[in-house]
Amino acid sequence: MKPQLQPTPTEIAMSTNLLHYYEAIERASQDMLDAARDGNWDAVVKLEGACALLISQLKHAAADQKLASDELQLKSRIMQRILVNDAEVRVLAEPWLEGLDHLLGATRATLH
Repeated sequence: MKPQLQPTPTEIAMSTNLLHYYEAIERASQDMLDAARDGNWDAVVKLEGACALLISQLKHAAADQKLASDELQLKSRIMQRILVNDAEVRVLAEPWLEGLDHLLGATRATLH
């Protein structure tokens, strides 16, 4: 049986940085949900851009770093909360998107 190697302080710091990305994405998704509940769609769009940037940075960082097994459980809980927030934002956005589509359809009809 191989002895289990302990992570180095650098490896621990690197994986913690990954968790910070997940936590930042979760905060941004919660802020998006709050803005959607308030009907502040400009803020939702801006926060969506911030999420996209964080996700891109996370993908880049994750290529060189790995989470420890206990951190994977935390990541899973964070991801579940992000997905719940995202689903609720989508439900709240549907009427707004339909109104926008209707408005754009009316604009196109007057241009022809």
